[in-house]
Amino acid sequence: MRSFFLKTGTTVLTVGATVLSSLFVTSHMKNPSAPLQPPVINSGRSANVGTVTIGPSVHSSDVQPVTSTYAS
Repeated sequence: MRSFFLKTGTTVLTVGATVLSSLFVTSHMKNPSAPLQPPVINSGRSANVGTVTIGPSVHSSDVQPVTSTYAS
């Protein structure tokens, strides 16, 4: 009999959380007329734009290699 009450309570809690979550989401809907990406505003100022240099992200070092992965 105790397991029946636990299962019933869990089910009621799950359904209640789902209903409250759906009510929260529907009350905070996005504005459908809002643009997906806002336009870039050109302020008339020119910015110094540098170049991007892409290189390897792994560099060699003088550190001893890991020889053991033992963790206590």
